[in-house]
Amino acid sequence: MLKIADNELQWVSNTLQKVEKKMHIVANRNINKIPYTTTIDGKFDDWTNKDIAWWTNGFWGGIMWQLYKLTKEPIYKENAEVLEKKLDRNLMLADKLDHDNGFKWGPTALANYSLTGNQESANRAMLAACNLASRFNLNGKYIRAWNDDSTNRSGLAIVDCLMNLPLLYWATKESGDPRFSQIAMAHAFTAQKYLVRSNGSVKHIIEFNPNTGEYLKSHGGQGLGHGSSWTRGQAWALYGFALSYHHTKEEQFLSTAKQVAHYFISNIPENNLIPIDFSASSDQPMWQDDSASTIAACGLLKIAKLTGDPEESEIFISAALKLLHALTEQSCNFAIDTDNLLMRCSAAYHESNHEYPIIYGDYFYLEALLTLSNQALFLW
Repeated sequence: MLKIADNELQWVSNTLQKVEKKMHIVANRNINKIPYTTTIDGKFDDWTNKDIAWWTNGFWGGIMWQLYKLTKEPIYKENAEVLEKKLDRNLMLADKLDHDNGFKWGPTALANYSLTGNQESANRAMLAACNLASRFNLNGKYIRAWNDDSTNRSGLAIVDCLMNLPLLYWATKESGDPRFSQIAMAHAFTAQKYLVRSNGSVKHIIEFNPNTGEYLKSHGGQGLGHGSSWTRGQAWALYGFALSYHHTKEEQFLSTAKQVAHYFISNIPENNLIPIDFSASSDQPMWQDDSASTIAACGLLKIAKLTGDPEESEIFISAALKLLHALTEQSCNFAIDTDNLLMRCSAAYHESNHEYPIIYGDYFYLEALLTLSNQALFLW
């Protein structure tokens, strides 16, 4: 349980009230949608038919389940259940299941099962976990990223996948079969060895020889370039390693989570708003990525809960609050005529569009606030 000052607790409560007031209206006008971003008029788009396998499709369900736990308002449960059933189309497409199964069925099926005991939801989550486990490369000890496009991508692993491992840890606890958690731990150890640099920064993509398991090289990915520090990747790593420690109590994972967290904290700009890449110089565009802030805040709060040192815990809580205050005051939209909360997320440095609403930014913003108030549904 996190302990924060009374004035901060009051600020969190006031902010959550603004979020819930808006989201109740937003939920009622988006009951049949799977949103990713917003249209030009500030309303959610719908990925139901655009791409049912898109990796972010579970986060609207996660928002709904978090709000349902908080309020018990039926509209949130209804929205989440509609979305979960829609994702069955993805669950039956073998070539569209990938390393992001945890992102899709953790905030949906697992959340449903956790809150209601729905056995159909547990079955969906177990099927997703079985598929995720099947992507494990035995020689390289990694879970392969993505599916093939025009190239063979069976040798690739990415930092994002650390956040999908909780689905495997859950599968072991649920089934009693240790193989799921063994695969998750093996991947986490590989990520620790090859993705994390000595200064606490992380790579986005690494490549192995898929036949021999030999480590080959790293790739730049969604950041500024090879060798740079893509901030959302940093956030995935600090939260992901903390979660692996939560599930396994393997001290190396907590140590690595702290190492990445301290690097992140040391690079927070003066305005406390996080850019896409910490490595961008002053003469390069410094586009903002609110999602990196929210994911990092959740990870920092998780580390604060896990560390046994009160002074160290305060460092992580303080950094998380700094990020959340900046977002709330400078980058949040609480107007009820628009659907999004955060305004300036960015998926990748070199894409054509930057600083726009993205659903997972809103999800982790809500999770962080609920964590601070000790009301969050633990989905990971």
